[in-house]
Amino acid sequence: MNVVEWMQSHRRSILFLIAILALGGLAASFRLPVALFPHVDFPRVEVKLEAGDRPAERMAIEVTRPVEEAIRSVPGVRSIRSTTSRGSADISINFDWGEDMVAAMLQVESAINQVLPRLPRGTSFTVRRMDPTVFPVLAYSLTSDTHSLVELRDLALYQLRPLVSTVKGVAKVGVQGGAEEEYEVMIDPAKLDALGLSIDDVARALSAANVIKAVGRLEDHYKLYLVISDTRFQSLKEIKETIIRAGKNGLVRLDDIATVRRGTAPQWIRVTADGHDAVLLLIYQQPRGNTVEIAKEVKKKLAEFRKHLPLGIKIAKWYDQSELILSAAGSVRDAVLIGLLFAALVLWLFLRNLKMTFIAAVLVPSVLAATIILLYVLHMSFNIMTLGGLAAAVGLIIDDMIVMEEHIVRRLGELANQELGIATAVRELSRPLAGSSASTTIIFAPLAFLSGVTGAFFKALSLTMAASLLISFFVAWLGVPILANHLLTQKDAEKERPGRWASWFYERYESFMKRIMARPWLIIPVLLILVGIGWIAYHRLGSGFMPKMDEGGFVLDYRAPSGTSLTETDRLLRQVEMILQETPDVETYSRRTGLSLGGHITEANEGDFFVRLKPPPRRDIEAVMEDIRGRIERRVPGLEIEMAQLMEDLIGDLTAVPQPIEIKLFSDNGTLLRKLAPKVAEEIRKISGVVDVRDGIVLAGDALVIHVDRDRAALEGVDPEWVTRMLSYYLGGTVTTQIQKTPKMVGVRVWIPSHLRDTASKVEALRLRAPDGHFFPLRRIARVEVLTGQPQIMHEDLKRMVAVTGRISGRDMGSVIRDVKRVLNRPGLIPKGVYYELGGLYRQQQIAFAGLLAVFVSAVLLVFLLLLFLYESFRMAIAVMATTLLSLAGVFVGLWITHTEINISSMMGLTMIVGIVTETAIFYLSEYRLLPRHVPYKTALILAGRNRLRAVAMTTVAAILALMPLALGIGQGAAMLKPLAIAIISGLCLQLPLVLVVLPALLALIKREYPTG
Repeated sequence: MNVVEWMQSHRRSILFLIAILALGGLAASFRLPVALFPHVDFPRVEVKLEAGDRPAERMAIEVTRPVEEAIRSVPGVRSIRSTTSRGSADISINFDWGEDMVAAMLQVESAINQVLPRLPRGTSFTVRRMDPTVFPVLAYSLTSDTHSLVELRDLALYQLRPLVSTVKGVAKVGVQGGAEEEYEVMIDPAKLDALGLSIDDVARALSAANVIKAVGRLEDHYKLYLVISDTRFQSLKEIKETIIRAGKNGLVRLDDIATVRRGTAPQWIRVTADGHDAVLLLIYQQPRGNTVEIAKEVKKKLAEFRKHLPLGIKIAKWYDQSELILSAAGSVRDAVLIGLLFAALVLWLFLRNLKMTFIAAVLVPSVLAATIILLYVLHMSFNIMTLGGLAAAVGLIIDDMIVMEEHIVRRLGELANQELGIATAVRELSRPLAGSSASTTIIFAPLAFLSGVTGAFFKALSLTMAASLLISFFVAWLGVPILANHLLTQKDAEKERPGRWASWFYERYESFMKRIMARPWLIIPVLLILVGIGWIAYHRLGSGFMPKMDEGGFVLDYRAPSGTSLTETDRLLRQVEMILQETPDVETYSRRTGLSLGGHITEANEGDFFVRLKPPPRRDIEAVMEDIRGRIERRVPGLEIEMAQLMEDLIGDLTAVPQPIEIKLFSDNGTLLRKLAPKVAEEIRKISGVVDVRDGIVLAGDALVIHVDRDRAALEGVDPEWVTRMLSYYLGGTVTTQIQKTPKMVGVRVWIPSHLRDTASKVEALRLRAPDGHFFPLRRIARVEVLTGQPQIMHEDLKRMVAVTGRISGRDMGSVIRDVKRVLNRPGLIPKGVYYELGGLYRQQQIAFAGLLAVFVSAVLLVFLLLLFLYESFRMAIAVMATTLLSLAGVFVGLWITHTEINISSMMGLTMIVGIVTETAIFYLSEYRLLPRHVPYKTALILAGRNRLRAVAMTTVAAILALMPLALGIGQGAAMLKPLAIAIISGLCLQLPLVLVVLPALLALIKREYPTG
């Protein structure tokens, strides 16, 4: 029993299997998680260190460096970068891609714990591994004109957070902004002095008066009782009546020496939304969570909660990643459907057979559905890359269907017997179909070894496409013949006669090829011209990293001059808010000052906005960002800003290199680096297209340093530690006790009124009470010095470094970096003792391009190996490979004409076109080898081309039309795969002449006949 007989005897089970796979895929599509990008374990761990308020230089020596050295011992660590500020440090640890990041994070924690006893007392740290779930997927703001920020914060913390946390897939719910309730005890220093008391006495009295403690156990009336002493404060009045001192002169109560009132904890942050002080609710998802389902459930719960929401409180959504996901998924879905429609139209136009069109229209969706089952089994998700893989695969899947259907129809027209015609077509096409499918599938094999962001993202696309092509082969090989045998009749076979137009094209092709075959060497100058045009186009192409996509929103990072107060920073930012409110494209925004979405070291003079734009139609997001940037620079001078779309910012933060341009200056001389970095930044700023330049010198806020004279302090009967404790009471206050106020604890803060401590001269005049009871001003034992802001200290792999950064607007990355290199190499700019490296997204681009180049070379070698296996002829394999590589000229020209950059998406298309053109060439050669042996060599080459002309034209046109929706970038999701589609379409435009004209001419030039028949 041969394959055809086996196929016919099992036709019912095969068709039933295809139907089951299609229905199973349809069911799996409703259960598959939906996300923006594939789940990626980024090989990065971030450590945050806190060690009080010690100066940056001391912090770097005592804390940061010992921790860096300890982390260096962790296996798999590739690089370490640290940023040290006053009393805090961020350490970013990069590992090799593919490392177990949970284990790596635990090893980092263990390494730090080993050195923790040797670090200054009070040092604390947190460790987190970086993945997309460390950023919120959904965010709301709470604003009100009638309710306080304390009430808004309590509502978010104790009602909304528990409510939203119950949603399946939610990892945590963060709350930013608002105010924390406290009881303020404002001491009157004059009254305190008159009674001979100190602020320390007041703090101890309050703490002793608010106690709950178990004091023993008691058996009575057959029961065992726990005896509890409970002297807790129950009201503001009880706090006021706290006894500070008792004696023969009576009682001194707290109310006698202080003002007690409800207040809020001091904080140096500001959070707003749409011009109002706000509380932000940030919702984070678990790894592999379903973003769309999370957003849907959260919206449902908040809609139900609105019935219980106090009047005057507004809950507004300012970020929803699911909207971008649904929009992207919808646009890619539409691309799939439009591609299917176009492909079916091509089939009908060329074959004029509704039955064959119906077969393809049924089987292509079945292949896509079966692919979805595989995604479900592999725990993948619907995202831009997997959906894009399905959309891009439609054109290749339809190729297999078209080739099989066209061959069946042609054989039916040649043979009188229907079953014999179909059987003959299947037998003749089985090996070429397998070889052609292998040529498009094996090009994805090298991607399994690709690392970095490129590998993480495009592995999902390549796996989806490889799976769909493999399934497509079996469906085309088995499903198409079985359905054709069921549906086609002898009348369909009789219809298979070339029409007038088809006959005209066949005649013109034969006539043209006879002239070519008479002088095949004439094709060489044409090919040289093609190569030359491709070479020119390649050198005129710009280069980038990730394709640009309109995400519907962007992040605006800002920084006021170092040392700027929170109040002044807020005043500047209110002007920025006015600019945003005046922009018609802006729908809503939120602002953080002293905080950031990414959780980095942030001073009170810096933070970020998230700006959400209105849905289309509106201006392109790049135009909106450029407009806002220009107005801010003109109207708010002195405010440094930096803009990026959220996903670009997110990926940059996850890889620790958010800016496209990063110039890392290395030297052990910190003073030299601080002088050099602004000079380099100024030179880079002059380059066309470079915006948002930062010199990397980040100063902490100014400080008042109090130098205690030990000798004078000793003469007053105090020591420096005592002075420091008293000053903390006066200047920062001390939370001496807490009062339970369900469901929270409210602190009681003791300190002095702000008008007694708001200037340096008043700090010097503070009166301190020595242990023996006498009073003296601070200036008697200490000197107050104003210290300008200290710069943050950066290290990379233990080497001191400053990073000058910038972003790009209106130009491609490659040309800008060439200009940057030209500037940096000018004599005299970089002095001796300093060297530089280029990092940022440019460095990631170079890593990605190197990896993709290796993938391309590997794909070419694998395809060449397949050709050798199929034909066992180096000459034939070289001829096919040369034809395939010539299509790259078309790719470069197409990218140039459409002003598309060379990036990781277009390079994927460049690699895929190798397999696609090779597939068509294999079908041509299979047709050549089916011809009778007595046909002359050159005549056989022409006849093979004539016989494959319709099939090649059909597959080319169908593939181009199927990819056209992606190439046009219709919708938000299509933008990621637009360069890939343009690259493939550009190569396909040369496919027909290359395979049907150039390949026969090259084979003729080889002057060696290959067996036919």
